[in-house]
Amino acid sequence: MAIDQKAIEEHIRGILIALGDDPEREGIKETPQRVARMYAEVFEGMNYTNKEIADMFSKSFEVPSKSEEDMVVVKDIEVFSYCEHHLALMYDMKVTVAYIPKGRVIGLSKIARIADMVAKRLQLQERIGTDIAEVITMATGSEDVAVYIEGNHSCMTARGIKKPSAKTVTTTLRGRFETDATLQNKLFMMMK
Repeated sequence: MAIDQKAIEEHIRGILIALGDDPEREGIKETPQRVARMYAEVFEGMNYTNKEIADMFSKSFEVPSKSEEDMVVVKDIEVFSYCEHHLALMYDMKVTVAYIPKGRVIGLSKIARIADMVAKRLQLQERIGTDIAEVITMATGSEDVAVYIEGNHSCMTARGIKKPSAKTVTTTLRGRFETDATLQNKLFMMMK
């Protein structure tokens, strides 16, 4: 699915009119085009399914492993997204992704790229974790995946209840991360 920038321009123009502003006013005359370009960038992930994202970032490398406890962890991946309920920015989001390799690993930058692409959709923080876990499983072949996300949501900090220091934390645990308390503890100790 391609993002229809012309339709976005038309709708933003309509929003400006609905807000009581003049869309031909000098300061906002080009706003519909700017917003359409911005939406194409910040919602890029909407162009792809989780499978397509996994295929984009699935180049892997063999890694000899003698232990089923070996773990790859990339933490503090900064992403942002937009809440699907209010189109409000979810910001200052930090994602930690962990997986136990099954004889192969993907490049570390691929993990960050996966997190970034998944976040570039109308999302819920909970689904971001689920989608990242699904893509990492497809890209690595490992069922043992964990995703931890901490973030602020402008729908809570800037409007409504207006609690600027409120953070939302979500965890997505798959495979042994879901059932092995020792593995969970090892992961959470690394995140401190």
